[in-house]
Amino acid sequence: MKIVICASCAFSDKIIEIADKLEKQGNQVDIPYVTKMIREKKVSFEKFKKEKEKYGDIKFREEHRDQVDLIKRYYNLIKESDAILVLNYDKKGVENYIGGSVLMEMGYAYVLDKKIYLLNDIPDMSYSDELKDMKPIVINGDLTKMK
Repeated sequence: MKIVICASCAFSDKIIEIADKLEKQGNQVDIPYVTKMIREKKVSFEKFKKEKEKYGDIKFREEHRDQVDLIKRYYNLIKESDAILVLNYDKKGVENYIGGSVLMEMGYAYVLDKKIYLLNDIPDMSYSDELKDMKPIVINGDLTKMK
């Protein structure tokens, strides 16, 4: 299966861990651009975290704008995939947090009729109804439920 992992780059260590597991199961896996750069040792996670804390995501986006359009990149990856896996861990004091970029990516998958898997339950957020409307499959951490 061709799977795109959707998650905050703040979880890069977990994204890489899950991608490794899925690849060992024979899946083809795409991950966020920043996490890919961290995995390939082109940037350190510590440097990324420091810049994100100081400037938010904008500095990284501006530095790489000529190389890649991060939003269109993910749309195209999702278009060519079988499914997405949302790694929704606790963040910003919200259990199973799903941020704006991941919400958009879920929307892409939904309109493209791709399977949407959530690692954890749907969070209690202002857009929980929209998340539920996309009918994601909650796997409760069990990657073998992805079929």
